[in-house]
Formats: sequence, structure tokens, C-alpha cells
Amino acid sequence: MDRDSVNYAVYLVTDSTPAILGDRDLCEVVEASVRGGTTIVQLRDKTSDTGDMIAMGKKLHAITKQYNVPLLINDRIDVALAVGCEGVHIGQDDMELSTARRLLGPDAIIGVTVSTREEAMVACKGGADYLGIGTVYATPTKTNTKNIIGAAGVRNILQTMADAGYDHVKTVCIGGINAENLQRIVYQSEAPSKKLDGVAVVSALVAAPDPEAAAKNLVGLFNSLPPFVREPPNPRAEMVGEILELVPEVVLEVARKKPLSHNMTNLVVQNFAANVALAIGASPIMSNYAEEAFDLCKLGGALVVNMGTVDPDGLQNYLKALRAYNSVGQPVVYDPVGAGATTLRRATVKTILSHGYLDVIKGNEGEIRTVYGIDGHDTVQQRGVDSSSELDVSQKAELVRNLALREKNVVVMTGEADYISDGQHTFRIDNGHVYLEMVTGTGCVLGTVISAFVTAYPNDKLVATVAALMHFEIAAERAAERRDVQGPGTFVPAFLDELFKIRRETGEGKLGWLKSAKLACLGTYFNK
Repeated sequence: MDRDSVNYAVYLVTDSTPAILGDRDLCEVVEASVRGGTTIVQLRDKTSDTGDMIAMGKKLHAITKQYNVPLLINDRIDVALAVGCEGVHIGQDDMELSTARRLLGPDAIIGVTVSTREEAMVACKGGADYLGIGTVYATPTKTNTKNIIGAAGVRNILQTMADAGYDHVKTVCIGGINAENLQRIVYQSEAPSKKLDGVAVVSALVAAPDPEAAAKNLVGLFNSLPPFVREPPNPRAEMVGEILELVPEVVLEVARKKPLSHNMTNLVVQNFAANVALAIGASPIMSNYAEEAFDLCKLGGALVVNMGTVDPDGLQNYLKALRAYNSVGQPVVYDPVGAGATTLRRATVKTILSHGYLDVIKGNEGEIRTVYGIDGHDTVQQRGVDSSSELDVSQKAELVRNLALREKNVVVMTGEADYISDGQHTFRIDNGHVYLEMVTGTGCVLGTVISAFVTAYPNDKLVATVAALMHFEIAAERAAERRDVQGPGTFVPAFLDELFKIRRETGEGKLGWLKSAKLACLGTYFNK
């Protein structure tokens, strides 16, 4: 078998433990899996003696050869030689790559487990045919993991490989991959210059009731885009003037489509959020019970996860709802309220990030820094939900851009000035009014507005988000200037009125409100 032409798309790693395999026959499971489309198989067995492992290897090799699928042995060079299979996979604590190559010869397939960029460089320089990158997420089948790296860690390794000229070295990721998260992980781990060649799975096939059907499903998922990815039909508007020209169009789309905004938020802001949604022309529903999400997600709306109240039941509801909206490709807006205030909230942020795709992340500086810090970068201790500012303009722009680039979404950082990025284009908005900071829940309801806008204008979430902030913040400015507004108490009803009036004026072709827009482009980043 030509080792340069191996297909790594769906890579089965076996597990014979009763907890995973049950009482089924491993050979039958593997044959069903390769019949369903599994492209490569690795025999991993840490407990059997050498004779039993060789015997099993020969049985499996007889099966995989029928389907022209390579069989590799985990760790054991001696077993691979005895079986006569196509190669081995070695870990960081196993035999050196150079020794394995000398023993197995130039035609053998040799893969190496890596979890850092440094390990990846050593393996590439040593001549590995592919890298097994992980562990992506914790899993009961791999208890000796040195590092959980997430999709962002995979992405960093892929880009490092590309930058060093190792684009040709194949890659798979491993650790907690299943049918539910496969597409998201492949999508979010893609670097500008390199993407994964496959995913390695254990339980998703070995424990599947029907391994053949499960394999077919995994292959199909790997070879298709996730439902939440929507490519713009035309080139993106990049300049400030072009984006501002699109803002009225987006405002009108919200009024025309009346998109559903499903808010999972705290009781303090539910009424306010519902009234704001109605004022802009959206259709609000407040439901923190996730079982409803499986029906609501089919109505063409968006989900707002507002982390105002954190408890175990609430987290499970968030995750179920997130899964439901991801499954049909409808937008999710995440507001990590008070993310850095407690250990519990930081853990909740990490869990949510690892369990679904978030189209828009919106928070103040402390919250956004905490979300970015979950990946091992700088973090910040918050006293509560209030915002404080420690970064200068360039640092803020870099923060939102890097987080958006990492998560492949849109990030909004609110404050005296707002910063918005999709990882390629970064903008600053200087609209708004201090009264917004004096009314409970204005930050939360901004998430509601964004959800309606990205639903109504799904092919360009950056433009939709900018339009949402323009509508929201210019309405606040107009409300604060009214003679009947004397402070925060009289500001709220006036604010609702101005949100409605901007929608009405735009429908009448009166766009004078947009002349007060203060939008600046802070940079454009082009992928390599």
C-alpha cells in the first residue's frame, strides 16, 4: 500500500474493554465499521499479552485487507512485524520514531501522538507520515492524557506545521470526537494554511449499536460543512462606507422577517429584553427549559444564552439548547455574564465553549478576556458583572480579533467604545450613551438585538452585528437627548420608543439617524 495515498478521514482506534466493546466481537465491529467507510484502523490493546495481540492483529488484518484499509498497531513494533500490517502508531513515551522507521522500513506508515507544537515539529522532522493531535477533549478511554488542547490547540499545531513547510504531513485529531461534535471541531480547528485530514474515534464506532451506519454517518459528516456555516453569496463588504450602506437593509430584514429570539436569560431582564425585541420588530420568547429548544430551533430563530444565573441544572439546559440550535444551523449568541467572577463561572464558560458552536460572543472587557483566557492565555479576575478597562485601543482590537479568529465567529466587546471582529475585519463603534450603563440589563438585551439581526441577515454575521449595535446605540443617543428624559428612569421608555422609531423611519426611507454613526475600521487580516 502506498503510504502517501492513505485516506485518514475516519480513523478507528479499537478498544476491547467491556465498558466500551461490551460483549460483542471486536472483529465483527471492525468489519462493520470498514464496510461503512472507515478508512484506517489502529489496534490498541494495553492489557493483552503478546501472543493474544498478534493473533487479534492477524484476524483484523485479514479483514482490513479485504477493504484495502490499512491496519496499524499501537506502540508495539514487534506485534506489527509479526502481523505484517501496514504500520504503527507511537506515543511520546514509546519507541523513538527513528528506531521504529529503521525496524519497519521505508514503506511502513508511522504515526506519532503530539499535543504541543514542539512535539509536532520533532515528529515532522523525524519523518512521521501523520500526526495524531490531541487530546481534544477528555475521554474515559484515554485516562493518561497530558494535556487537553481543544480545537484551538489543534489549530495552533496545524498552523505551526504549515509555517514550517510540513503541509504534506497528514493529521488527525483524537479525544472525545463523536457525531455530535465532529463537524464543529474540524471547522474550528482549521488553520489559515492547513486543515485536518481526518478524525480518530473510539467509542463513536466501537460502542455504536450499528458500527456500519455510524461509520457512514461519520464519513458523511467529515466530508460536509456543518449546518451553522453559511458562505456569503457575494464578496464581503469590507470598508466602513460599504457596511453602513448595508445597515438599513439589515434593519428592514428584521422588521420583515420578525425573527424569533429565544432567550435563556435571568428573570431580572426578561421583560426588558422582550420589549426591546418587539420594538425592533423581532418575536421574543423567554424559556430556560431546554426541552422546548428542540421545537423552537425549528422555527428559524436564534438562541441567546445569557449566563446571568449559573447552576448545574441551568448549565445542562444551556448545553441541550445549544446542541439543538447547532443541529439545525440556527444562530447562537452567547453572553458570558460575570465570566471571570468565580471559579464556577470560568468552568461554565469552558464547558459551553467545548460543547457547541457560538455564532456571536458578546461581553465586556473582563468577560471577553476571561473567555480568551480559557485557552490558557491571559485571564482576569472580575468582581462581578461590571466592566473595567485595562487595555489600550490596539490591545482591545487584538483581543477581539484573536478570539474571533480562534472561535471562527463574531466577537463583540462592549464598553465606552465597542469592538467587533470576525477574525478578518475589526471595527470600533463609538456610539451609545452613559445611561445604558445605569440601567440593569442593557448589555443583556443587546444580545437579544444581535440575535434578531444575525437571524434576519444570516450570510454576513459581521455586518448583521454591526447593524444591531448601530440600531441599539443610536436609539440610546436619541432617547437621551429627548427633553422628556431626565435620567435612567425616564430613559428606558424613551429608548424603546426610539428603537421603534428608527425601524419605522428606515421603512419610510428616512435614514437621517444613520448620519450619527461612528464606525471605524481598525484593521483587516487576510488569511494566508
